[in-house]
Amino acid sequence: MPAAAQNVGVLPDSPQTQVGAQAQSGISAAAGSSIAGTVLDTAGDVVQGARVELKPEGTPGTPREVKSGATGQFEFTGVAPGTYVVTVSGSGMTEFVSKPIAVHADEPVMMSSVVLRVEGGATTVRVMDKEAASIQQVHIAEQQRVMKVFPNFYSSFDWNAPSMLAKQKYHLAVRTLIDPVTFLTSAGIAGAEQYKDVFPSFGGGLQGYGKRYLAAYATHASGELLTRAVFPGIFHTDPRYFVMKNGSARARTEHAIGSTFLTRGDDGKRRINFAEILGSFSSAALSEAYFPAQERGGSLVMINGFGDLGGDAVDNLIREFLLGRMTSRAKQ
Repeated sequence: MPAAAQNVGVLPDSPQTQVGAQAQSGISAAAGSSIAGTVLDTAGDVVQGARVELKPEGTPGTPREVKSGATGQFEFTGVAPGTYVVTVSGSGMTEFVSKPIAVHADEPVMMSSVVLRVEGGATTVRVMDKEAASIQQVHIAEQQRVMKVFPNFYSSFDWNAPSMLAKQKYHLAVRTLIDPVTFLTSAGIAGAEQYKDVFPSFGGGLQGYGKRYLAAYATHASGELLTRAVFPGIFHTDPRYFVMKNGSARARTEHAIGSTFLTRGDDGKRRINFAEILGSFSSAALSEAYFPAQERGGSLVMINGFGDLGGDAVDNLIREFLLGRMTSRAKQ
């Protein structure tokens, strides 16, 4: 019997994180749809090594089979249109049997509430508690660099990656702020502003450059902390961008731009991205404190706030279409 009720929703396709051998049956692997999900225990901790089977409803034969990965994720790719049943099991744990899942062409399916209950006795699956899974996500993020130089900490190439706890959100935000590339980026922005004489009240020369540098870094630091840690902790949202990777160019573009305003909650559900929206304008308001009085005002807040949101949308597009193959990643 199922350990928990299961809901099925359509979400963008995920990267190919499938683990384990697949036993081919009458299920076609030619179509582009997929069924994915994450295996949890009743405490909400991820379960690694659970056996996941996919079988057409009411059709005899050998099902396709995978094992849940290091973060509890599983995925069946190349699923032909039809109706399927997913069974999840592990030694010493209850069996989960999904409700019939309807799969349509080019419409990937994300399962939710795949929960196994520990029955007692020996088990061959590994249960990773929430903090351990969260720490692992930070470890994965910290090793992601474009061309092994530029940090790409806030891209997730695992569509089913577990969420991070608030402590790890702060850890990753601070890690970003002390990265040498962050200091160099602020230096470049300050240099460009000085060259174009942006914010002339700062003056010229070395002193003017220093003021521009501090303002550029402070603006970035406040925005990073608010949008990546403070507000995500308050609103229980994930600060990362989840790379869609597969699908039409239009769908991926809509996903990238839409993720600026809609994000994933810690519970896996889509939510309004209050962390990004409020963080951008709160950071812009804070900039009033370290810009000269002549430069302050509502226009500065609006320029910086909308500029941050627009920049985030562009960043998401770059992550989606350009940085995947250029980013070094951790071995999981």
